Amino acid sequence: MSTANFDLTRFAQNSLPSEETLQGKRFAVVYAEWNQEITFGLAEGARCGFTEHGVCEDLLDFYVVPGTFELTFAASRLLKTGKYSGIVVIGCVIRGETPHFDYICQGTTEGLALLNKDHDVPVIYGLLTCNNMEQAEMRAGGTLGNKGDECAITAIKMVDYKRRLL
Repeated sequence: MSTANFDLTRFAQNSLPSEETLQGKRFAVVYAEWNQEITFGLAEGARCGFTEHGVCEDLLDFYVVPGTFELTFAASRLLKTGKYSGIVVIGCVIRGETPHFDYICQGTTEGLALLNKDHDVPVIYGLLTCNNMEQAEMRAGGTLGNKGDECAITAIKMVDYKRRLL
């Protein structure tokens, strides 16, 4: 899906649960310090997204890990605590001259997909996979918005989805 044509924040107000529904729901955001000029802005976007849409800031926990590959391990350990209704993972991988980009993106994506398959708490994929720094900047508060904010909205929607299925 092209982010040039779609911004989840435009549709959020019409489909988010009430603040009452979110009371007591705790969320974790775990983000990589690699490419921190991007990831720290995405984490702040997630903070803003959660609080703007009814999640009390006291119910948000933020964790930092060294790199994108470590996000799966961190999310796995956060799931085991049983404390969270939803977890957002944020990373940024920028294509370089070696296949490292492909390995990190594939390994992290597969790991997070398995966590979603095997656990009852949504783990939201906030990994930017960009060809260059300019593309990352456009998605971390630039012309294409802040994808951290969109991840927060997605987490809220998925927690509500789970609630409606019970």
